[in-house]
Parts: sequence; structure tokens; C-alpha cells
Amino acid sequence: MDNNELVQRAANACEDKRAMDIVALDMKDVSLMADYFLICHGSNERQVQAISRAIKESMEEIDVSIKRLEGYEQARWILVDLGDVVCHIFHKDERSYYNLERLWGDASKIELNIGQNW
Repeated sequence: MDNNELVQRAANACEDKRAMDIVALDMKDVSLMADYFLICHGSNERQVQAISRAIKESMEEIDVSIKRLEGYEQARWILVDLGDVVCHIFHKDERSYYNLERLWGDASKIELNIGQNW
């Protein structure tokens, strides 16, 4: 599975837990740390944790290992590192504060095919 497909699969896992405003950024020309960022948010800590668990479980189904998972306990900003794909799951308040889409404004958005089986 290539990185674009991983982003799509992770986005679908987010959608399954009713994540809001799911955005994927192509970081290849902008950053050395990842090829893609997936950004979304939940309305409360429990939902933010559920979204990160859904991504983790979705990746485990296809034997993709999670390199790192940070921020789970506080559930204000959880980072799920899949290697070349990094998922940022925010609490709604933190998302507007950090505004990664603006911070990485040079990165182009990629179209997500949410609702498809990956």
C-alpha cells in the first residue's frame, strides 16, 4: 500500500468516528519530516481518543506499524506517526489555535475519497 492509500485509509477511519474537517496535505515539497499530513478534529477528548484508536486499528488490519503515538492521555492533540504519513487529531479548540493548515500553507491539499473501502 502506498502513502496516498494510507492517507485515504486513515481518513476513512477518521470519518468512521465522525471526525470533523478532515484535510490531507501533500508535504513532499515542503517538509522533510513526512510526505503527508492528515489533520482533523473531534469535539471532545473521548472522541479525539476514539479517532486515534480507529486509525491505529485500521493500520493494524493491514500490518502497518505505528511508529509513534503521542498525546493520547491528554487528548488535546494526538499525533499518530505512520512513517511518511503523520496524522494530527486535534480537540476543536487546539485545532483553531495551532492552525496547521495555515502554518503549512505552502503544502497543497489532496482530495480525499472518504467513504470508499480501503
